[in-house]
Amino acid sequence: MLSQIPVDFKRLKKEELDREILRIGMIAELDAINLYEQLAAVAEDENLRRILLDIAKEEKTHFGEFQTLLLRKDKEQVEELEKGKEEVDELVK
Repeated sequence: MLSQIPVDFKRLKKEELDREILRIGMIAELDAINLYEQLAAVAEDENLRRILLDIAKEEKTHFGEFQTLLLRKDKEQVEELEKGKEEVDELVK
């Protein structure tokens, strides 16, 4: 993982642990997506480029899996995502 794990697990409350694990998983998947897409952009071999983009796509699915579980565990996150969507909809019509 290119980013650092942003959490000191010892400082977390028990009820926060699973949410933070999910967020770390999401960070790892975003790192992987960025890495594979950047490598694909410079790959000279077309087969390698296609494989890298396919792997990046799989990582997007993994991100979605983590996000789905997080949204089940963190209702505030659900509310804030909706607020963010509404703000974008207002600004980008």
